Amino acid sequence: MQYEAGNFDVIVIGAGHAGCEAGLAAARLGANTLMLTINLDMVAFMPCNPSVGGPAKGIVVREIDALGGEMGKNIDKTYIQMRMLNTGKGPAVRALRAQADKFMYQHEMKKTLESQQNLTLIQGMVEQLIVEEDIVKGVITKSGAVYRAETVVITTGTYLRGEIILGELKYSSGPNNQQPSVRLSEYLQELGFDLVRFKTGTPPRVNSHSIDYSKTEIQPGDDVPRAFSYETTKYITEQLPCWLTYTNETTHQIIDANLHRSPMYSGMIKGTGPRYCPSIEDKVVRFNDKPRHQIFLEPEGKNTQEVYVQGLSTSLPEDVQQQILRTIPGLENVQMMRAGYAIEYDAIVPTQLWPTLETKKIKNLYTAGQINGTSGYEEAAGQGLMAGINAGLRALDKEDLILGRSDAYIGVLIDDLVTKGTNEPYRLLTSRAEYRLLLRHDNADLRLTDIGAKIGLISKERFRKFSEKKQQIETEKQRLKEIILKPSEQVQQIIKEQGGSELKDGIRAADLLRRPEMNYSHIHSLVPSDVLLTDEIMEQVEIQIKYEGYIEKSLQQVERLKKMENKKIPENIDYDAISSLATEAKQKLKTVRPLSIAQASRISGVNPADISILLVYLEQGRIARI
Repeated sequence: MQYEAGNFDVIVIGAGHAGCEAGLAAARLGANTLMLTINLDMVAFMPCNPSVGGPAKGIVVREIDALGGEMGKNIDKTYIQMRMLNTGKGPAVRALRAQADKFMYQHEMKKTLESQQNLTLIQGMVEQLIVEEDIVKGVITKSGAVYRAETVVITTGTYLRGEIILGELKYSSGPNNQQPSVRLSEYLQELGFDLVRFKTGTPPRVNSHSIDYSKTEIQPGDDVPRAFSYETTKYITEQLPCWLTYTNETTHQIIDANLHRSPMYSGMIKGTGPRYCPSIEDKVVRFNDKPRHQIFLEPEGKNTQEVYVQGLSTSLPEDVQQQILRTIPGLENVQMMRAGYAIEYDAIVPTQLWPTLETKKIKNLYTAGQINGTSGYEEAAGQGLMAGINAGLRALDKEDLILGRSDAYIGVLIDDLVTKGTNEPYRLLTSRAEYRLLLRHDNADLRLTDIGAKIGLISKERFRKFSEKKQQIETEKQRLKEIILKPSEQVQQIIKEQGGSELKDGIRAADLLRRPEMNYSHIHSLVPSDVLLTDEIMEQVEIQIKYEGYIEKSLQQVERLKKMENKKIPENIDYDAISSLATEAKQKLKTVRPLSIAQASRISGVNPADISILLVYLEQGRIARI
C-alpha cells in the first residue's frame, strides 16, 4: 500500500561515500534534501580497505575539501595513521594516505549528516523511481512510501543485484552480508538504461592477537602533523603502525593447486574485475615469475582486534584461505575472523551521462559512485559531491557546475567516464591526467576554493583566510624576484654546503631558489621575510618559483584546450547528415553526444580526421539548417 511520505528538493538514494557527499552538498546549498539508505548502521561504511587517499586519490580528497565537501574533514578526525607518499619525487605525484578507524569514520560521518540543516536521513529501500514524460519526479520505497522531489541522485555502490561469491558458494547480498538492491536494478533496465556486470573483492580479516609481529616489518605513520582538510587545526598524535610481510613459494603452490576451486577460474564469476587491484590468485597466475608479493597488515581501528590483510584479496574457499594465510611469515598461527570474498554487482554504462552526471535518458536524475563503474571511496566521493552540487543547483534553478580536465582530478575522472566509458571498474591514476603538474596535492585550494565559494559551499570566514593566503604567496614570490643576492661569504657557504656551484655575480633570490639543490629555507635564511609565513605558504612559493617554466607551458596547453572546449556542439546535431564522417565515429558520437569539440576529440574511435570534418561542418553553419 503506497502513501505520500513527503516532498523535497533533492533525494539521494544511498549513504555510502558518494551518497554522503551528495546529500551534504545539496543540503548546504540550501536545497531541502532527503537521504534514503537500506541500513542506517552502514552509513559511510568501508567494506574494503579502511583507508583514504593514496596516489591521485589523495588529491581528490583535497579537491573535495577545497570545494566544501566532507571526506577530508572526516578522515582528519578519525585516522589511526597518516603518511605522505612519494616525498622523494616531484610535487605532481605526492599524495597523502590515511588509515581510518573504520568504525569511528562511520559514526563521525553519520553524526555530521544527522546535524546538517536541510538534510533528512531515513532508512528505506528504494525500489522504483517516479518518472513522468522522461523526467524524474520522486521515488517509491519497498514499504510503499512515496517521496517526491525536483531531482534524484542514485548512489547505490555495489548493492545493485549484488551477489557474494566465496569458493563454490554464491548468494544474493550486498557488501558485508547486507541486503542487496534487486528491484531498483530491474527498474533501471525497464527504463532503458544499459547496465554492465562488474566484480570487486576483499581480503580476509585476521585477529591481531594471533599475529607474530616480530616476523614482519613495521610501517609507522609520519611524525609531522598532516591533514587532508585545509580547515583542520587539531591533529591526532597517537598513531597505530601497519606491518609488512610477504607471500612465498609455498603460498603460490597452494594457490596453483586450488585454482580449480577459484570462482575466478571456474567460470562462476562473470563480472569484470579491477585490473589495478587484482586478487591474489590473479597475481600469482599473471606474475608467475615473481617469487613473492607484498602483504600489509592494517589495523581496522583502535577498539577492534580485526586486521585487514591488504594484498590478499581473494574469493577462494575458506579452507584454502586459511591454508594460504598460515604460509605467510608472522601469520603461521593466525586466526581468520572473516573470510575474503568477491562481489558482483550491476553498474550503469557511464556514457549514458552528461558531464554534470545527469542521465541523458531521464531528466533531473543523477548517478554517482560505483554505480557509474568506478572503484574506490575517493572516486565515489568526488562524483557524489559533483552530482549533489548539480542536483541541488538544478532544484534551486541555478546554473550547472562542470569541472574541466585542467581544473581537477575530479574533472578528469568524470570526463573519462562520460566520454570514454569503462570496461572494468575504473581507478583514478596520476597517469590519466595530462595536466598533473597543475593538479597537485598542495594547490587544491588555489584551484577550487573560488568555485566552492561562488556556489555557496565555502564560508565567508574560510574564504577570507584563503584570500589572505593567496595574497601572501604572491607578495613573497614578488619579493624574491626583486631581491638581488651578492656572492657574499654567507651566500657562497650555503651554496657550497648544498653541493652547488658558487656565484660569480649577483643573482635574484628567486633564480637562486630555482637551482635543484636549493630550497626555500636556504633563501629565507639569507633574506628573512618580515611577515610570519606558514609552512603551506612557503611550500607554495618554492613550488611555484621552481617549476614556473613547466607550469607556464602547461597553462598554455590548457588555453589551447579551452579554445576547443568553447567550440560547442549543439545537442540537436544529426551526425548521420555529415556524410564524410567515418561510420564508427558516427556511432560513437551519437552514443556519447559530446558537448564540445574537445570532448568529441577524446572519444575512442573518433580520429583527428573526423574532428576536422566536424569542425568544417559546424563552421560552415550547416547546423542551422538541420
